[in-house]
Amino acid sequence: MNRKPKMTRFTKKHFDAMFPDDATCLDWLFRYFHSDGMPFCDKCQKKTKHHRVVSRPSYSCDHCGHHVHPTADTIFHKSSTALTTWFYAVYLIASTRCGISAKQIERETGVTYKTAWRMFKQIRSMLEEGVNPFGGPGGPGVEMDETYMGGRRKGRAGRPMAGDKKKTAVVGIVERKGRIKALVADDVKGSTLLGLVKEHILPASTVFTDELNGYDGIKHLNRGYTHNRIHHSSKVYVVGDTHTNTVEGFWSLIKNGIRGVYHSVGKGYLQSYLNEYTFRYNRRFDTQPMFLSMLNQIEKRDIVVRRPPLAVEVEPF
Repeated sequence: MNRKPKMTRFTKKHFDAMFPDDATCLDWLFRYFHSDGMPFCDKCQKKTKHHRVVSRPSYSCDHCGHHVHPTADTIFHKSSTALTTWFYAVYLIASTRCGISAKQIERETGVTYKTAWRMFKQIRSMLEEGVNPFGGPGGPGVEMDETYMGGRRKGRAGRPMAGDKKKTAVVGIVERKGRIKALVADDVKGSTLLGLVKEHILPASTVFTDELNGYDGIKHLNRGYTHNRIHHSSKVYVVGDTHTNTVEGFWSLIKNGIRGVYHSVGKGYLQSYLNEYTFRYNRRFDTQPMFLSMLNQIEKRDIVVRRPPLAVEVEPF
């Protein structure tokens, strides 16, 4: 009997041994961006050997003395928070299946709530990833479904009525036994849903949806899709291999996580939370520890310094 490989455990002891101090974290960043230990020197205009500058978080060119800062243009850019605290925050986020609140990061690391929330926001910003189109001929099929996040109208559940601004539409596309993509959508009209189908699902794929009218046009897209539907309104949830249970299981995971950990998430930040959950889901079969997978998302980018927005999480003190 074939068993899926288990993810390698990465405990607090492993973390303490791997990143005991700021110097070790900085050296890891330097090696991460320059695996051969020879960055390109802007002054020498060539790759040169560098040595660590003891008094500053930088490395200096052996030839001209030009400094390279491993934290520049990353999520750690110009941060006064210790690198070990940043790395430990990544570890805490990676160590949970349903998320961890900024308030808990504050408790665990000793930083202020404002700092913890900004760190969490920056770390989540790394977790957005490009996902190749799903499906293809002969594949296991692609499920597509929509849900709603946010407030609940009094005495009414399910899909909101037109003009209801309390709920935010989210569309999920998942490849069975594979990856998932969850996207905040303006609406679930046919034009919106069909645009997502064409963008994220390969031609000649088998697409499984519910009976929502917005999916009616899939058969008219002239891309060779096989469209199978399950009629939830008739209390039918599985007919053979026709169902949307995979994506609905993901909705349950993310809704329980947001309700239990974050309590409330504003529409403007919802996509970053979806990215966090999809990042974990897409690596559920990986053998590499989730912590290392998240560290490997660190990249150089243009940093625009702004005042941190007010937190939208409503968390217990």
